[in-house]
Amino acid sequence: MILNFYVRFSTSYGQSLYVSGSHALLGNDVLTSAIAMQYFNEEFWFVQIEIPAANFNVLDIEYRYLLRELDGNEIVDWGNDRIIDFKKNAAKEITLIDTWNHAGEIENAFFTKPFQEVLLTYNDTVKHKASKNYTHEFKVKAPLLKDTEVICITGSGKFWGDWDTVSPVLMAKENNWWVARVNLSTTNFPIVYKYGIYNAELQQFIQFENGGNRTLSSDSGKGKNTIIHDGFAHLPTPNWKGAGIAIPVFSLRTNDGFGTGEFNDILQLVNWAKTCGIKLIQLLPINDTTATYTYLDSYPYAAISAFALHPIYLNINSIAGPKNKVINADWNKQQAALNELPTVDYEAIIKAKLATIAIIFQQQKKLFKDDLDYIEFFEINRHWLVPYSVFCYLRDTYKTADYNQWKTNSIYNEAEILRLASPTTKHYDKIAIHYFIQYHLHVQLKKATAYAHKNGIVVKGDLPIGIYRYGCDAWMAPALYNMDAQAGAPPDDFAIKGQNWGFPTYNWNAMQQDGFAWWRQRFEQMSAYFDSFRIDHILGFFRIWSIPLHAVQGILGKFVPAIPVNINELHQNNISFDYYRYCKPFITDDILYQFFGEFATDVKEIFLFWNDGNYAFKEPFDTQRKIETYFKNQPQNNHNHFLQNGLYDLHSNVIFIEEEGSQFQQYHCRINMESTASFMALDNHTKEKLKALYINYFFRRQDDFWKKQAMNKLPQLKRTTNMLVCGEDLGMVPDCVPDVMKQLGMLSLEIQRMPKDPKTEFFHPADAPYLSVVTPSTHDMSTIRGWWEEDTSKTQRFYNKIMGQMGNSPFHCSSWINRDIVLQHLYSPAMWSIFQLQDMMGMDESIRSNDPNAERINIPADPKHYWRYRMHLTLEDLMEQTEFNTQLKNFISDSGR
Repeated sequence: MILNFYVRFSTSYGQSLYVSGSHALLGNDVLTSAIAMQYFNEEFWFVQIEIPAANFNVLDIEYRYLLRELDGNEIVDWGNDRIIDFKKNAAKEITLIDTWNHAGEIENAFFTKPFQEVLLTYNDTVKHKASKNYTHEFKVKAPLLKDTEVICITGSGKFWGDWDTVSPVLMAKENNWWVARVNLSTTNFPIVYKYGIYNAELQQFIQFENGGNRTLSSDSGKGKNTIIHDGFAHLPTPNWKGAGIAIPVFSLRTNDGFGTGEFNDILQLVNWAKTCGIKLIQLLPINDTTATYTYLDSYPYAAISAFALHPIYLNINSIAGPKNKVINADWNKQQAALNELPTVDYEAIIKAKLATIAIIFQQQKKLFKDDLDYIEFFEINRHWLVPYSVFCYLRDTYKTADYNQWKTNSIYNEAEILRLASPTTKHYDKIAIHYFIQYHLHVQLKKATAYAHKNGIVVKGDLPIGIYRYGCDAWMAPALYNMDAQAGAPPDDFAIKGQNWGFPTYNWNAMQQDGFAWWRQRFEQMSAYFDSFRIDHILGFFRIWSIPLHAVQGILGKFVPAIPVNINELHQNNISFDYYRYCKPFITDDILYQFFGEFATDVKEIFLFWNDGNYAFKEPFDTQRKIETYFKNQPQNNHNHFLQNGLYDLHSNVIFIEEEGSQFQQYHCRINMESTASFMALDNHTKEKLKALYINYFFRRQDDFWKKQAMNKLPQLKRTTNMLVCGEDLGMVPDCVPDVMKQLGMLSLEIQRMPKDPKTEFFHPADAPYLSVVTPSTHDMSTIRGWWEEDTSKTQRFYNKIMGQMGNSPFHCSSWINRDIVLQHLYSPAMWSIFQLQDMMGMDESIRSNDPNAERINIPADPKHYWRYRMHLTLEDLMEQTEFNTQLKNFISDSGR
């Protein structure tokens, strides 16, 4: 068997192409073993592979192409649907003429899971004649056809009827491709041809594809066959658009709820969404966060396992059964009381649920362990399920998730964990109960998502960027994380001191050693439940905001990795550098009075000492973390809170942060250095020099470096899943981020009040790119109504400039204002417009909440925020709001979504 690979690709100097496939002679899909191709002409690269008969024992070969840049960067063309099917092709020589598939092509989005399995189901009604003795196989993609339409092909020459459009060759739908197998053995080459759309119901040619004619020079002799993968038919720009709803599971409210939303409640949400024409449901992370059994565990981004689901979402009645005595009058009374609460009482709910689950487990454990569906679930998930369950057992035994404090097993040992998890141990039930919980959570979530799919609705998940410091993942493989650092985000309008999430950062070099196996497992786990997912803080794949453990606030962080400023650069820029002046807190009497006013003297006496012309912190207070510890033992009042924050500000009053281990040679600019009292005290010449250095450091020197970091991770990870990937690209976005996301076909997030253009105050949804999600607010922000009342001068400008209204803006956000903002987003050209449920209900005076501030889900500036928002209406009540639901459905339909 001889395989001739031709791929259309116009290369530039230093680029080379390779082919990789599922055969030993093509490297067995290992990209480092891909086969080098040769430059053929300015249109094609070529390689010939001969497979000896002794090695030819495969039914098919899947293959793809690889581009290597001069700098070592690699790009793989997209898709896994180029397959040579030897069951259908008995030729001894096959020529493959392929078109490079750029991942960022818009049409590729429509071959992802949500579209292929739910939103764009296609029924090919044409009866195609079987192809015999064909010499050429034409393949092309066209994802957005109506059921009555098929792709056809016609061209020059006798075989094609000289561009016959009355009876063109109709193509058959086979998986992702439209396929035509034809015998061109008597045709003169080259041939010119084109694809078009044919209405099979009317038996009428509709239109040719756009662009120039296609040309084929290759003929085929006896025993030979040519397969042409022509990429996408050049049809008009896709205009498919959908509307979605975003809400955390815990926020769902039903008549029969237990004070929190559960996976079963998603079914009622689907019913309402379908009524209104909504095509997508977006959820927050649903992983187990049970570390302390307190309200702190309500934070959904601090999961103790990247794989386990949260027990709070388990519906007890479903697993107990209708006649189970555990569901008694006391249970019903407790359920009713919790369900009446306006917000989630996390601690009471988790305590009650876990206690009841323990009783049910004892009742069912004998039958449960022999359940074939459970056994299958266990075998598929044992790689995380067993360690997680043992972790939970040890957490409860030692009353802490901080494994460093455990008397045994503080260091993970797989053999020891398997011994602990043996069914012969006395404590086995305390481990197996977590198998029981996770299995039933899995069943209930799968049922919910299957119901959504049945009703034409896709479900979008959320992939947190971080892991909990004292969780199972860190316990199992601490080498994969930088445990001596804290992840967060630099300051922005929503958190002026930055954010400190407390998570360890990733050791990407260690993760790369096994091909990012942990990340690939996470993606696979998500694909079991979701069709699409949002990558939380996708900027973390380019660089992460890393904060030292001694810091409390995010403002003392730096980007990692980053190219630091060398001390020689400071000298070359005529900056007279003094390590203690620039890298240590600059504290003078004037600054103390500025920060503390009449309390400056007290601050000096307790916390500081005079040190050679400057004040410095005494050793018990020389980090923010030590300040935090000191004030934990002081009375909790406004005065001490004021002092604590002022001392934090003193600690962050620096201009540079030294690179660890650089021996005073390398430095990072402190974020927002110009706003520090230390900077303001410098002479004008030094200020100007530092400003120029700062701009170069943050906005120029890192860009190519960060791009390479992302391209080293994201393409590999995206190839592991066929879910539609959306990136939360908010905050201090490097210039390289949009380019990388566009290259990879990842949807961006566009938020009206967080424009990416620094020259504009507001983003208009009408300016959104097609491959994006537009939304007026996210869970990290106030709702439309809440935001409207926060800054009247800002809303006045929005009212006049974005809404086009004259005069003074109303103080309160009336329903018509809320509605106009929602409509702006519905009519956006973006593929998806997704709204918080609160923003949708805000359009109607009769069903909106009385208090817009009660609708906020998270406050990013507060690391201990209680995540407890619940709908003020039940889903049953919402379903009965016929007038509102009809109006919303019409809004969505009229906007083309």
